[in-house]
Amino acid sequence: MLSRPKPGESEVDLLRFQSQFLASGAAPAVQLVKNESRRGASANLDQPRLQDQRDVVMLDNLPDLPPALVPAPPKRAKPSPGRPLADHVDPEERLNRHDQHITAVLTKIIERDTSSVAVNLPVPSGVAFPPVFHRSQERQRKPATSGKRSIFAQEIAARRGSEASIPPVRGVVSTQDQPEGAVTCESLTPREQDHQLPCGSQNFQGPHLITGKGLRDQEAEQEAQTIHEENIARLQAMAPEEILQEQQRLLAQLDPSLVAFLRSRGRTHEQAEEKAIKEQRAGGPSVEVTGEEPIRPTSASEPRQEDELEPGTPALALPVAPHKEWLHMDTVELDKLHWTQDLPPLRRQQTQERMQARFSLQGELLAPDVDLPTHLGLHHHGEEAERAGYSLQELFHLTRSQVSQQRALALHVLAQIISRAQAGEFGDRLVGSVLRLLLDAGFLFLLRFSLDDRVDGVIAAAVRALRALLVAPGDEELLDSTFSWYHGAMVFPLMPTQKDKDDEDEDEEPSGEKAKRKSPEEGNQPPSDLARHDVIKGLLATNLLPRLRYVLEVTCPGPSVVLDILAVLIRLARHSLESATRVLECPRLIETIVREFLPTSWSPVGVGPTTSLHNVPCAAAMKLLRVLASLVEILLPGCFDLRSCLCRFVAEAPQELALPPEEAEMLNTESFRLWAVAASYGQGCDLYRELYPVLIRALQVMPKELSTHLSQPLSMQRIAALLTVLTQLTLAASSTALQPSSDSAEAGLSATPSLITWTQVSGLQPLVEPCLRQTLKLLPRPEMWRALGPVPTACLLFLDAYYQTWSQQPDLCPGDWLQDMERLSEELLLPLLSQPTLGSLWDSLGRCSPLCNPQSCAPVPEALPSLVSLGCTGGCPPFSLAGSASPFPVLTSLLTLFNTLARIHKGLSGCCIGCPWTPELLPPMCGSMAAPLLTPFSVWALRHEYHLQYLALSLAQRAATFQPVPATNAALHHGMALALLSRLLPGSEHLAHELLLSFVFRLEFLPERASGGPEAADFSDQLSLGSSRDPGCGRGALLAQACQDLPSIRSCYLTHCSLARASLLASQALYRGELQRVPALLLPLPEEPLLPTDWPFLPLIHLYHRASDTPSGLPPADTVGTAVRALQWVLVLESWRPQALWAVPPGARLARLMCVFLVDSELFRETPIQRLVAALLARLCQPEVLPNLNLDCPLPGLASFPDLYANFLEHFEAVSFGDHLFGALVLLPLQRRFSVTFRLALFGEHVGALRALGLPLTQLPVSLECYTGPPEDNLALLQLYFRALVTGALRPHWCPVLYAVTVAHVNSFIFSQDPKSSDEVKAARRSMLQKTWLLADEGLRQHLLHYKLPNPTLPEGFELYPQLPTLRQQYLQRLTLGMTQNGVSET
Repeated sequence: MLSRPKPGESEVDLLRFQSQFLASGAAPAVQLVKNESRRGASANLDQPRLQDQRDVVMLDNLPDLPPALVPAPPKRAKPSPGRPLADHVDPEERLNRHDQHITAVLTKIIERDTSSVAVNLPVPSGVAFPPVFHRSQERQRKPATSGKRSIFAQEIAARRGSEASIPPVRGVVSTQDQPEGAVTCESLTPREQDHQLPCGSQNFQGPHLITGKGLRDQEAEQEAQTIHEENIARLQAMAPEEILQEQQRLLAQLDPSLVAFLRSRGRTHEQAEEKAIKEQRAGGPSVEVTGEEPIRPTSASEPRQEDELEPGTPALALPVAPHKEWLHMDTVELDKLHWTQDLPPLRRQQTQERMQARFSLQGELLAPDVDLPTHLGLHHHGEEAERAGYSLQELFHLTRSQVSQQRALALHVLAQIISRAQAGEFGDRLVGSVLRLLLDAGFLFLLRFSLDDRVDGVIAAAVRALRALLVAPGDEELLDSTFSWYHGAMVFPLMPTQKDKDDEDEDEEPSGEKAKRKSPEEGNQPPSDLARHDVIKGLLATNLLPRLRYVLEVTCPGPSVVLDILAVLIRLARHSLESATRVLECPRLIETIVREFLPTSWSPVGVGPTTSLHNVPCAAAMKLLRVLASLVEILLPGCFDLRSCLCRFVAEAPQELALPPEEAEMLNTESFRLWAVAASYGQGCDLYRELYPVLIRALQVMPKELSTHLSQPLSMQRIAALLTVLTQLTLAASSTALQPSSDSAEAGLSATPSLITWTQVSGLQPLVEPCLRQTLKLLPRPEMWRALGPVPTACLLFLDAYYQTWSQQPDLCPGDWLQDMERLSEELLLPLLSQPTLGSLWDSLGRCSPLCNPQSCAPVPEALPSLVSLGCTGGCPPFSLAGSASPFPVLTSLLTLFNTLARIHKGLSGCCIGCPWTPELLPPMCGSMAAPLLTPFSVWALRHEYHLQYLALSLAQRAATFQPVPATNAALHHGMALALLSRLLPGSEHLAHELLLSFVFRLEFLPERASGGPEAADFSDQLSLGSSRDPGCGRGALLAQACQDLPSIRSCYLTHCSLARASLLASQALYRGELQRVPALLLPLPEEPLLPTDWPFLPLIHLYHRASDTPSGLPPADTVGTAVRALQWVLVLESWRPQALWAVPPGARLARLMCVFLVDSELFRETPIQRLVAALLARLCQPEVLPNLNLDCPLPGLASFPDLYANFLEHFEAVSFGDHLFGALVLLPLQRRFSVTFRLALFGEHVGALRALGLPLTQLPVSLECYTGPPEDNLALLQLYFRALVTGALRPHWCPVLYAVTVAHVNSFIFSQDPKSSDEVKAARRSMLQKTWLLADEGLRQHLLHYKLPNPTLPEGFELYPQLPTLRQQYLQRLTLGMTQNGVSET
């Protein structure tokens, strides 16, 4: 057996193997056959063969199909180099044998003529070697062929192209896209075939594909024209269908690359023609085009033009054509180069359709049709490329960029947008709130993630955006400018209320249990859920404070970042006591701030920008400590070494500190404010002894500073802060003995002895009083008076604290301070009262009052419930409560001083009579009884206005003890006190207690008692009721008795309107100046006023709730006395102060009266209760009050009036025993204009109560027409009416009122002939009339058929027809006749 060749064997071995194989004579493994063997040997040899005869190798057992390759490699047919053609074979003849069809086109091959081709010799060069070609060189050339070429070949081709002289092409320029009749290598769809023009209707001007290039000059045009004419003749002889068939056949036979080449040639020719046409139109006369331009259809499979072109020949109108030589331009994706094109024209908005908001890099909102140049960088976005600016979505996308500069830029733009949105620049140009949209999109956590970035620029931009989001620019300026006002250091927490959360909770749990249940859940909530209700609480849950500490301590950022972080920390501290505690307890945060930004020694800093704030004192850091101290009591001796900081920055004057002047003023001011806050707790008094010379020197130079630095607001703020410190230190010198108490609430307010004595502060008054005199001299000059700022207010408050403390010294002679008070009044205060400018200040209160101008307290457009701010961006207007022209701070402090003087020196109370600030001169502020809307700014502003009102009322009360107040003024004072009592906010518990104790229930402020008020009430009742009553039981007698029982009424309301003990003690300590008992300067969260608007009904409500909660059902002790006192006071207010109850709807008042009957089964039977309730019910049924009685709307303080009425019916049915007053309250909601629910409840569920409703028609408190008109349209209720009448459940001697009402409605229903009624209603009407006709009770039958109209003077309550009207009689006869014909019998 023959062996196979092995590796390593030479060619000699292979030849030996061949000779052995031939010698053996074995059969070969393969066999050579001819082509005819496969085509068939019997083929006709006379016919021309379509293929060449060639040898084919056949293998045994070879499958017919080759194995599939995945993926199959591309194959191309290539001629075999090993089989050259024989010499005797003619190539032309062989080509004709292979393809008979192409012979019609290619009939003869002519050799290319190169005789006329110019031969260019190489250009001599002066260098030995050619220059090196660099890829970076820009060469604008077009590749000759497709495919990759070497750099050398490209260079040679470019050089040849530059050396060759190409003559310009001159000829006729065709204005058509393609020659008429030319066959395009495209497939036409049936729809496109309809648009193809017939070939015979086209004009051919010359060949496009065949140019004759390569032939002799004299033969080129002739041969090309001959070929063209042959093509035309051949095409004209063919039908359009044949042309299309040949076109499809050509496309199937030709190589796709050849088709692409032909198309590119056609497009290149078309582009040249179009260019020539444009040049001809621009430079010479235009050529008229006759005939219609042929439609060039496009196949779905045909690639787009821009996809077919080479990178060197861009199809797009790009400003720079890409080349393969450029880096990463080997494969050009034209879709990604669309952005380099010129912007499309800006679309003008033709409709009012909303468009996406776009902003500039400065955060400005750009108009949709604004056209800005592209060099501003506002067009780098994909959507709406023609519009300038970036949308919020695009900015959000940019914040996630991998390029740090882009992230920082996006955060900067978003910060600018937020700042402008809070400033109200966008107005109503945007739909919705920008801040709400950003927070809903997760902007808060985007900022938190950006703070963890490693790039300092991104961190700085994130901190800036966080400050823009959290810190309202005007809030801090407002709180700083009002720090020296009366109780100006006390602020409300800037946190959302729990009202919105409670509304979402549908659980009916008690508030205490709900708070216990919610508190652990809030700690387990994720930050996203917390931020939805409270932005700051959600931020604190993301460990924001440790990150800010790290940025300050480790990264050492620039000055702007430091100031932004301190501003954010101040805003976090103002949020709540919990947030301030977390800021204070954050590890190393406060220590870092004190060490880095409040050093006691530093290098001098000049005017101008500084590179770093580290190791340089910063006023913002001192302000942060002051805000924290006002919320959380900080012990100065042991916390963060604040004592040395205060000594360092207070001991030196601002001009002596090595800091910029403005920063030095602010630092000194904040140091004084921090000291004042500490002194409010009784701390920092030992510093007074050490810094006494510094303070005295500052007081001595104060008059000079007031005259020289009047135009510097920072200096005025510093002087006011100094006076505030002295005020608190003077109050701390009070030696009032604090009695120990076993009360837990009072024991919690620990009292520590003061470290300062009266002797140490007694010498301050002679230095402060001249400053006050100097400032009051500027009162007639408004411009200079406004420039003083809070300085006059601080001086007046210091004098108030001085005389208050002096009067509490037990070891001093009272005559001394009384004599000094008289001197001050005669020399300073009384001349001040006579100045007309003071009256003008009082007259301007109405312009600055938030009560008189509610729109000044309206929430800003971008206000969010989850992010509370005062909304003072841009500053307050001059004539507003916090404006520069506001009279509130000066007048409030002046009233405080007068109250203190009048309380200590009783003889000075008479001097206040007739003063310009008496409450009778406040009609605008007193007459506005509508409850103001509580917003973060309104609660702050209203608190200061309530101070002014209370002080004016207190001064009027002291003056009333010396001289009787006129009746009109007394009534005005009393109405103002009642309105103020229902408006006072949390933190003013002391004021509310004082109003209840000494003003609201004082007989002197009820002048109606002595001026014929009771008699006038009786006369009014007689006129309105039309009948005389017993004088001893009328409303006048009840009012007179109530005036005599005012002390008992006051005791009752002090008991039932009592405030929280701990809150009352803390408020008393603040307003009385007992600094050792002050827990904090943070006020409670103002969710609602201290007392509800219906506080006069509180005793009745408490009785009702206690009776409901008592399982035994026994009434509480002194139930009758409490109910009588409450009803007496409500009657007094209803009769003489009706405006005090305007805030309580009549429906709510009726519900409170019904509670009296629900307390127990015997209370309503008491004679005083009966008389008082009857009088109050008569007031509710007055013609001017009754139209306002609405029981179908939600009532304040009541979950559901229908439920209350159902309980009332049940109680009436059980215990009333036919009580007429009880029955009157039951009948009142049954009026026709109220909901049908009440009538259905009585006639459907409590039919038994009808027998006890024996109220006579003459005692009905309202007119009977209120029940009978309009006619009832509820079919179910009408059927219940008819059933109650027919069954005898409702009879005239049991319930005369409802009997007359039901008869009226049933009669109206059975005789109504409304054509619009439904079939069901018509059938029920017919059935009810038939049953009425068949009634056995003749009296009821007569009433139902002959009812005419209501008349309460008749015994039945209505009039009857003596005979039915004609129409009714005829209708009844038709109905009875039909009954007879149908065989209906009377049974």
